[in-house]
Amino acid sequence: MSLAPRAVLVHRTTEYEELLARHGTHGQAAFFLSARGRSVEEVRERHERVHRALAEVAGAVPLSWRQTRVERADLDRFLFGPEDVVVVVGQDGLVANAAKYLSGQPVIGIDADPGRNAGVLVRHRAAQARRLLPYAAEAGAAVDELTMVEAVTDDAQRLLALNEIYVGPPGHQTARYTLGFDGPKVPPKANPKPNPRATKERKHGQDPEQQESEPQASSGVLVGTGTGATGWLRSLWEQRSSALALPAPADARLAWFVREAWPSPTTGTSRVEGLLDAGQGLRLTVESDRLVAFGDGVESDALYLTWGQTVRLAAADARLRLVG
Repeated sequence: MSLAPRAVLVHRTTEYEELLARHGTHGQAAFFLSARGRSVEEVRERHERVHRALAEVAGAVPLSWRQTRVERADLDRFLFGPEDVVVVVGQDGLVANAAKYLSGQPVIGIDADPGRNAGVLVRHRAAQARRLLPYAAEAGAAVDELTMVEAVTDDAQRLLALNEIYVGPPGHQTARYTLGFDGPKVPPKANPKPNPRATKERKHGQDPEQQESEPQASSGVLVGTGTGATGWLRSLWEQRSSALALPAPADARLAWFVREAWPSPTTGTSRVEGLLDAGQGLRLTVESDRLVAFGDGVESDALYLTWGQTVRLAAADARLRLVG
């Protein structure tokens, strides 16, 4: 006998709850904010809107279904099942936080505070949950399959993200690494220069672009999807007035940027941005004591890389199935 669908409501602790946890009481939180020219009432109103949305969604779950809730901080310990319908109640970023732990379950994004969110991923209102839940459980439900990015290390550690993966120093030090590519067609350098080694390799029938790599020193590398092109990736794209055509959320391509690359006698800056087509990967071989790789801004769930390790970043086979 197959299990009935389970509605998994994903939410996060509100700012008001965080204030109460820190200050103990509403009065103490109000005093703390008022002394700084802020009102606790605005924060409490947002808290109440979120909880009203959660209650409305919970009440819309069909009676024959099971349901449960999971807070963002517990996502890495929660076991999602194949019969789950995941309902994210909150902000766009909360959908990204949940996406890395899923394996094909349909996701419904509910905007708990309309007007404050961009609504790229939380596309629906709580009142629509009664219609969307049974629809999402149907085999033929229309979903947008959004590309995800993955990082895989040479010792088989794996990290998934919906928006972007950052690889760089955990603090404010400089990241040192060698950057290279693999795949059917390696992107050309941004500022190609004569390379005697490449000329020699051509004489021997080798493809130097497939083998050539560049030592770099920077504040890190960012590789992201079309969904992430509305966030951190876009800020880098706009900051450097890049001419790259950023991918769309369902595109198989990824965009990548090197942050603040530093030229020196031993490090270069000829490859600092580009696109990765399907099958192409970006490889970083660590030349620092310690680098970190994390996805979608969640530093608590990260891969730690040491000298000599290699990490490959590319489009993942898994996709987020977002109910449109």
